[in-house]
Amino acid sequence: MTAPTRKQMHLAAHFPGVNNTTVWTDPRSKSQIDFSSFEHLARTAERGRFDFFFLAEGLRLREHNGRIHDLDVVGRPESLTVLSALAAVTDRLGLAATVNATFNEPYELARRLATLDHLSDGRAAWNVVTSSDAFTGENFRRGGYLDRADRYTRAAEFVATARELWDTWTPDGTPRPFRHQGRHFTIEGEFTVPRSPQGHPVVIQAGDSPEGREFAASAADVIFTRHGTLEAGRTFYADVKARLAKYGRQPDDLKIMPGVTFVLGDSDAEAQERAAEIRRQQISPQNAILALEQVWGRDLSSYDPDGPLPEIDPDPDSGLVQGRVRIGDPLAVAARWRALSEAKGLSIRQTVIETTGRQSFIGSPETVASELVEFVSTDAADGFILVPHLTPGGLDDFVDRVVPLLQERGAFRSEYTGSTLRSHLGLADPVGKD
Repeated sequence: MTAPTRKQMHLAAHFPGVNNTTVWTDPRSKSQIDFSSFEHLARTAERGRFDFFFLAEGLRLREHNGRIHDLDVVGRPESLTVLSALAAVTDRLGLAATVNATFNEPYELARRLATLDHLSDGRAAWNVVTSSDAFTGENFRRGGYLDRADRYTRAAEFVATARELWDTWTPDGTPRPFRHQGRHFTIEGEFTVPRSPQGHPVVIQAGDSPEGREFAASAADVIFTRHGTLEAGRTFYADVKARLAKYGRQPDDLKIMPGVTFVLGDSDAEAQERAAEIRRQQISPQNAILALEQVWGRDLSSYDPDGPLPEIDPDPDSGLVQGRVRIGDPLAVAARWRALSEAKGLSIRQTVIETTGRQSFIGSPETVASELVEFVSTDAADGFILVPHLTPGGLDDFVDRVVPLLQERGAFRSEYTGSTLRSHLGLADPVGKD
């Protein structure tokens, strides 16, 4: 009898550098601007036969108490330009750019994405994000502000309009005029770029909210999400996949890929020790106070990171933090942090280390490989977007030590079998219009 085929895992590499994921003080942490950093991580991902390389986007330098938030990247280059350069030094790796649907226009962005798809022979992807942030919108002519309720309606129409533009050229290379009239966009003319090698660039949606899930079910090929436990992953997976049928889509038409971190060691115990040290590096005393202020919405610079949490309550309407998302309901979060701090006798810094994001997979290569396979085989994910804590070499160990184990277990490809990103993800090419 033939053994059953194991569900195949999808893997992507995220270029790190926002929030406190990157350990800036590590001497191995290099430039966020030099092309060599992007090239190193991309070549490593391709050596590991990853599906795609993923870039985030920052449209304004974020501020904290009126000053630039100095624990983030400043001066990060524009994503599509970087990916166009990477297309020349990679052969099969998908190239995914985060581009905001609130601050761009369909014709211009559809043209840039189609161009990248041609330059890369069918490896382009667009991670669609939205914003209702007037602070970021100040950088744009119309202010860029949208009510939260309008963000996804504009994004949905944006994606649909881009696909209309990509479809205006027939498969045999004949251009046709387009005309779109909708709530957010009224445009007509002729699209200048012929149909790209994979028909449409892959569309990725980042978001866990009910609106984000529905948008992904209706329009995305991949959803970039986060969930910390196996059970939470299964619940999210079942919820999102169940939404597809109403749009005439099958479960495999949307890949669910949470963003995850990892720490490896020769043994599980060594990995746990390394993870604890990395968390201490990520949450420096300065960063602990900044994380506290992000919840409290107050200037807490006079507090001792090694002392107790503030007795004062958060300010829910604070404008102290600009361009960063505050963590849930500030009063509820503060109550949980206080309860944890009192129960365990934790300082401010220890509480932040305990409660903020930590490494998702920690252990020996064998342990991490087994846990990744369990997530995928039990429908908690279709794959993972790996976020290393070092730039650009943080993925090297994973590719050298974990990927071979996944390949031995039949859970991940040993070689690319196709040339486009859609083929890597097992997605059908869009049907061109004659």
